[in-house]
Amino acid sequence: MAADPGAGLVECARALAAGERTSREAVERALARIEAAQPSVNAFRLVRAEAALAEAEAADRELAAGVRRPLLGVPVAVKDDMDVAGEPTAFGCPGAFPPVAEDGEAVRRLRAAGAVIVGKTNTCELGQWPFTEGPAFGATRNPWHLGHTPGGSSGGSAAAVAAGLVPAALGSDGAGSVRIPAAWTHLVGIKPQRGRISTWPRPESFHGITVNGTLARTVADAALLLDAASGNHVGDLHRPPARDVSAAVGRDPGRLRIALSLKPPFTAVPARLDPRIRDRVRALAERLAALGHVVEEAEPRYGQIGLAFLPRAIAGVAERVRDVPEPDLLDPRTRDAARLGRLLGGAPLRAARRAEALLHRRVGALFASCDVILAPTTAAPAPRIGTLLNMSGWNTDRAMIAACPYAWPWNVLGWPGVNVPAGFVDEGSFRLPVGAQLLGPANSEPLLVSLAAQLESELRWHELWPPDHTTADARAA
Repeated sequence: MAADPGAGLVECARALAAGERTSREAVERALARIEAAQPSVNAFRLVRAEAALAEAEAADRELAAGVRRPLLGVPVAVKDDMDVAGEPTAFGCPGAFPPVAEDGEAVRRLRAAGAVIVGKTNTCELGQWPFTEGPAFGATRNPWHLGHTPGGSSGGSAAAVAAGLVPAALGSDGAGSVRIPAAWTHLVGIKPQRGRISTWPRPESFHGITVNGTLARTVADAALLLDAASGNHVGDLHRPPARDVSAAVGRDPGRLRIALSLKPPFTAVPARLDPRIRDRVRALAERLAALGHVVEEAEPRYGQIGLAFLPRAIAGVAERVRDVPEPDLLDPRTRDAARLGRLLGGAPLRAARRAEALLHRRVGALFASCDVILAPTTAAPAPRIGTLLNMSGWNTDRAMIAACPYAWPWNVLGWPGVNVPAGFVDEGSFRLPVGAQLLGPANSEPLLVSLAAQLESELRWHELWPPDHTTADARAA
């Protein structure tokens, strides 16, 4: 394992503020590791080497002048569905995209906190699938085993952080797209409350089911990036009350009532929880009980929640396809989804949105008897590269639902969820990471983060690293 004690976001920010290293040194190191890992891991769609070094030098001048900001001079990455001024936003699609004029609000806030954006990470086409592959950029690979996907759609961000290329990254989560790759790459992934991190220049993303979130190796790092990126543009549709999430990292969560939920929500095709993942999640439940929490099995009343998800997701795809410069280059599955989305964008979409209030009451009723829900993040470990790449639309949906039936309901609800590493499962001669979700009601990020940090202090998951893919031997393998 290739441990790097200086790789964390909190530690990097501290070292820069203390004068123990310069931003240029930190950014140069990140760029060198990105370049070395790109042939094997392929985490980045675009690397801003020249611009990032210039920004690092500007940060060093500020640091030398005594300026202090939360992430001043720290290198981070963002998913390529977020606007960075002067760069294209291709969102996983092939074709020539023009550079955008302005930063999106989340990126603007990261810059205001002092962060240096070193690049934009790979994502599947319009964020639709739990793998990160496509003709526009090839296959992004899991640093724990290069034959497997890191998940999706924030797979590039997850791979970049897991491989130690950057200390933390922004992703987005529309059906688990932060939490799934976090689970499959042994990371902490925070899907915050809807609106916590702005999606501007869009007032909301995919009709409110998609939110921006954070991926990092530790809870403190994920919380720090979340706080730095949080806040709203005046045009945002969703504006939750402010939360200081980092302050919760060292706070005792108290004695909580935790509902262990292992049953997948109803889906149109079968979904079966891999017994190895069930064992890992139960082991987490036992650890939580040993910490003094009350853990009992209980299931949310999801009902037909899928009917409130599909129109919002598919109508969102149709809207995004309209912005693609060369739609004929898109995956046939994307074009089919867009055609269906145009059909669902009227009355079905309005009905799906009206259903949310009822679902809040139905699912939220469980929080009368518990504080947090513990559930698997996925039903299966990460599939092999190429497994879903050339499937038909229907077979892709079947495989996707079978592997990832647990995350998407919280996107319909708009509530927070945190993936925490749950250990590893054996796959022949190697092991793959799996994860578990801590799920809460509206605006509960501080509670979830304090509980995740308590687990982290016990399990020390951040001390485990995948093989180093930035060496010559690793790149040749």
